[in-house]
Amino acid sequence: MDLSVNLNKIALLRNSRGGGEPDIRYFADYVLDQACIGITVHPRPDARHINYDDLILLSQLCTKAKKFLNIEGNPKEQKNSVYKGFNEIIKDINPHQITLVPDESNQITSDHGWSLEDKEYLDACTKSLSSYNQVCSIFVNSDEANLKELISENINAIEIYTGPYANAFSKANEFIIDQEIENIKRISKEAKSLGLRVHAGHDLNTSNLSKLVELDIIDEVSIGHAIISESLVKGFKRTIDDYIKIING
Repeated sequence: MDLSVNLNKIALLRNSRGGGEPDIRYFADYVLDQACIGITVHPRPDARHINYDDLILLSQLCTKAKKFLNIEGNPKEQKNSVYKGFNEIIKDINPHQITLVPDESNQITSDHGWSLEDKEYLDACTKSLSSYNQVCSIFVNSDEANLKELISENINAIEIYTGPYANAFSKANEFIIDQEIENIKRISKEAKSLGLRVHAGHDLNTSNLSKLVELDIIDEVSIGHAIISESLVKGFKRTIDDYIKIING
């Protein structure tokens, strides 16, 4: 399993005050100097955190470090006064990886994956973006029953939405935890049988990550909110180190 660190919350804190602090370059440089696969960001149409200048900077830093930039977002999001439009961003930046999520514009955070009713749209947009990334991942629910039908030739990875698992873990609901682990195992195995990479993300933290590491089937996790939250207590460097130790066993 590899770790991609989401830096949205660093930019959110900076933007809440204006100016350049905290400096996203500092945190990106540290992440890229550690045993992490790269950086994840999810620019939003309201530009509440990561902005276009950040994307240019992070792309340059990842390229220099020979690591990967993953840009998440909904390809339906169009240009406005503070946002260039998801598809336009991808075509400009050419990130190593894109992760397509079915979020609405006013969502605080992702809360569900794509479904079979999105098949026609996903086929069209992944085809149009195929020349501008090396890995195209789509966000899916852990209990998605139509994965094979949902996948097109331009999709080569899935990201499993781990919100229900993390929520059950926080409530110590062993029945739901076990159910979600079985769902994650099942869809991961199906994805592997289709030749796909398996990613996972949402509300993962140092408490609940170990069970997913033990499955030994997930290729990559992207974690952001929990890293920044835990950093308030432990500091950013120690927190990153803790996650790497968990992932490396």
